[in-house]
Order: sequence, then C-alpha cells, then structure tokens
Amino acid sequence: MAYGRSDTAGALRRAIDTINAKLPLLGKIQCVIVTGDLTDHGTSEEYAHFAELMTPLALPWLAVPGNHDARGAMRAAFVAAPWMPEAGPIHWMRDFGPFAAIGLDTLREGAHHGELSRDGLEFLRASLARIGARPVVVCTHHPWMHSGIPAMDADNLRNGAEMIALLEDHPAPVRMLSGHVHRAVTGQIGRVVCQIAPATCHAVLTDHRAEEAPQLVLEPAAITVCRWLEAPAPTLVTDVIPSGSHSGPWPFTD
Repeated sequence: MAYGRSDTAGALRRAIDTINAKLPLLGKIQCVIVTGDLTDHGTSEEYAHFAELMTPLALPWLAVPGNHDARGAMRAAFVAAPWMPEAGPIHWMRDFGPFAAIGLDTLREGAHHGELSRDGLEFLRASLARIGARPVVVCTHHPWMHSGIPAMDADNLRNGAEMIALLEDHPAPVRMLSGHVHRAVTGQIGRVVCQIAPATCHAVLTDHRAEEAPQLVLEPAAITVCRWLEAPAPTLVTDVIPSGSHSGPWPFTD
C-alpha cells in the first residue's frame, strides 16, 4: 500500500488482467514496456514481489528504472532478462521491424529528478545509427517535456537538451514515451512528439499552481497501447485503455 492509500499491487494485477483480456482484440502485441518505478524503495524483496506479480502477464516485458528503483538490485533481480545489460546503466534497444524502441536509464541514485549519463547519450547515438532511417520511440522514466504541474516538472529529466538535439537530427519520425508524472500528457518539442503515459495505479493531481506540493489522487488507472499502422500512411498510433473491467460492449443499435 503506497502512502497508506494506493494499492499498487492490486492495481498492477488489474492492469495485467486487462492486458491479457484485451489481447484477442488488439492483434499482434509483441511486448510490454514498463517506464520505471517497479518498486517503491528498490529493495530485493520488492523486486521479487514485482516479478511474482508480472508472472501472469501473457507477454514478454522490458523496463527502464525510475527514481524509486535501485539499479544494482534491479539488475540482480532480472539479470537473466535478455534486455538487461551486464553492467552500467540499464539501456536497451528493441527492433520491431518498421520502427525500433530505445530504453534509456535516467535514474540518478538518491534523487527524484532524472539525469542522462554520458554513457546514455553515447548509447542513444549508437542506437540511432543502427536504426538508420526508420522511426524510433525513446522510452524513459523521466520526461523532458513539462507537464504543467510545477511540482513534478521540477523533478523531470534535468539534462535532456542534448538528447533532444540528437533526436531532432534523426532522419525519421521520433517519439519520446515517459512515465513519472502518472498522467496522460502529450506535447511536442521541435520534431519530437513527447508523451507521458498514465500509471497503472494512482495519478498525480493536476495542479498548475506554483509552489504547491504534489498530491496523489485515486483516478482511474490506464495503459498505453502502441500500434504500428501502414494506412493511410505509416505511423505509430497510441491508445489509452482504462484498467479494469467495464460495462459492455454492446452493438450500436436501439
């Protein structure tokens, strides 16, 4: 129970049940990407609990660390995962054919805000070169785009300008997909479409007033689904699906 109010484990179970139930309707979904905060305090016990909760998921999954994670414990827990590097920051690349996804580790141990290391920039540069003239999705925990919630924007990715410059130079469409803010937010910085995914558990209250502390609110949880479509022109489309079971469906007839 996070903060004495949010049942994050129960929420993750509902999210996994939702994904599994929706798979027959969604076509070929290849994997799940977790954009950080697998745990609250980054302990080995929490990672074991997370792994147990993820067991029923009918898809493989990848993850990047968030500010509530601990890199060493996360690596030890998922050392056998094909996306987990043997050492250093937890960066990875996944090729989906028409496009590719790059996971970047923005964790600064002991801090709420994010930073991308020099190693991360070089990994991004090398990965973009390998991807060539195909679209790319960059997955991080901390967004570079501001959400308009000052308390959260203060703890965003602090040094993302060089990363955005690399992405703007990429010869194909680029999207940045992040977490951290627990809200569905979309914007654009230059040529880069920036999205913040909603959380599977509680949300951060939308409060645009300066100098107000962030607060959680038990709004409906949701999952972001990404799908590549070829018509009317090749593009990546994202949909936000509420977590849990809901009334319907019914045909559009009286």
